[in-house]
Amino acid sequence: MLARKGLLSDGFLLTRLAEDATQPSRIRPKSQRARFITKSGSCNVAHKNIREQGRFLQDVFTTMVDLKWQHSLLIFTSAFLCSWMLFAMVWWLLAFAHGDLEPRDPNEPGPVPCVTSIHSFTSAFLFSIEVQVTIGFGGRMVTEECPLAIIVLIIQNILGLIINAIMLGCVFMKTAQANRRAETLIFSRNAVIAPRNGRPTLMFRVGDLRKSMIISATIQLQVIRRTVTAEGEVIPVCQLDIQVENPLRSNGIFLVSPLIISHTIDRGSPLYEVSAQSLATEDLEIIVILEGVVETTGITMQARTSYTPEEILWGRRFVSIMTEEDGRYSVDYSKFGNTVPVRMPALSAKELDLTRGVQDSGPHEGKPQGWGLVRAGRGGYRRGGGRACDDTAAKPWYVQAEKEEEKKGQKKTVKLEEIGREVEEETIEDMSD
Repeated sequence: MLARKGLLSDGFLLTRLAEDATQPSRIRPKSQRARFITKSGSCNVAHKNIREQGRFLQDVFTTMVDLKWQHSLLIFTSAFLCSWMLFAMVWWLLAFAHGDLEPRDPNEPGPVPCVTSIHSFTSAFLFSIEVQVTIGFGGRMVTEECPLAIIVLIIQNILGLIINAIMLGCVFMKTAQANRRAETLIFSRNAVIAPRNGRPTLMFRVGDLRKSMIISATIQLQVIRRTVTAEGEVIPVCQLDIQVENPLRSNGIFLVSPLIISHTIDRGSPLYEVSAQSLATEDLEIIVILEGVVETTGITMQARTSYTPEEILWGRRFVSIMTEEDGRYSVDYSKFGNTVPVRMPALSAKELDLTRGVQDSGPHEGKPQGWGLVRAGRGGYRRGGGRACDDTAAKPWYVQAEKEEEKKGQKKTVKLEEIGREVEEETIEDMSD
């Protein structure tokens, strides 16, 4: 519909996910892996052999809201019909007990009935509808002859208000559910792994099609994989959190335009040992959860999707879709899922670290070596012939260090910027004769 109005291009599919039609096809395994979260965000878990079914009846309202629309409408109609029929029977019994159903001559005065103009069950059913829906056509009414009829009238009015409140509340909650707002939140069909700032990075794109913003939006990443403990216990669902790349060390985002969410694959990442070759055989699933508050309604919403190894592209990055036109930013959603290839080795992040100078053996076994990236000067530590890390704990990256070395009988200070450890000021003596 939005494509026909010209708001979106014809090639863009308005779903929760956006995919690139020109994306090169990937070879998928013959057996399709089961996933916990579908691309549309629903949970792909079947609950079987639940013995305590009565627990659902203890929370009737939530159970009715969770039902499908056809079931909810069936219950909605049945509740009103059953209440009308029940009280129609009560009104008919009152009229029968009072003798109002006996035939009388209309020209002769008779006793005052409990309810006027009730001569059969059909008329009693019509009167029940008039009372509960407060129509009041004026042909039938309760008299002062039967106090019990007045009590039944009060009970039916109260019960009718309760049924109206419950049914209207269920309909409102079903139409205002948080997942309705998530229909206009889109995720890229594929995630990508590409180098960013010298480190392999997992990235995917998320966007919001509405102008109304998501307040306090946060995004969370989890990896679900099958693991085996040291004791041999098999954990079929092991959930591991993934840190989203954010300088503020928080998962908050400002979703005013499509964003590329990234995760740097480092030593603490569950994807640290994943390479281009092993990615296709990995039994894992990356789940994305976006939460926030709808600006217009104040209702908390949640959007979900997931990425399997077949949906993660190695050595590609997303193209830019934002341009500046006439003093404002413009977003081209037709390129939302487009990617381009980039030069990237097929090695895992762990193998790249070993190549750059991380040693796992030697006199300092188990301690990381310097990354071997030196900004200036000489003496960079290299794999195999480099100098092992000292016994101190690993320091943050990009630590400025000063190093003095003696060259041709004179000492000089060289500024170095090394990644992985801090080198204190020391003097290198000339070992030559």
